[in-house]
Amino acid sequence: MPLRGAGDEGEGRRGNGAGKQDTATITKPKTRSKRPSLYRVLLLNDDYTPMEFVVLVLQDVFNKTREDAMRIMLHVHNHGVGECGIYPFEVAETKVTRVMDAARKNQHPLQCVMEKQ
Repeated sequence: MPLRGAGDEGEGRRGNGAGKQDTATITKPKTRSKRPSLYRVLLLNDDYTPMEFVVLVLQDVFNKTREDAMRIMLHVHNHGVGECGIYPFEVAETKVTRVMDAARKNQHPLQCVMEKQ
């Protein structure tokens, strides 16, 4: 009987038994965080929102330079839709909300949407 008791305690203390348990514990979490889905934020053209307002929104909400904002605004004007940026869901949703709030506050019909990339 003393051998069995010593053996049981000894296994927990030995490097072989404890090492296997530690290794299994360390390597067990194989789940990795997957990258969040990205969303394109798009501005839609309309015939009423002033071009200068669109440029200001692009500078304010999307931190675009004046030149980039002008380029995007002209693309929206000529093609009907333009991409403002690509963001994780929460960021894209916030930017769409900010654009829509600014447009509503200034009584412009500007539309901003997001789509999964």
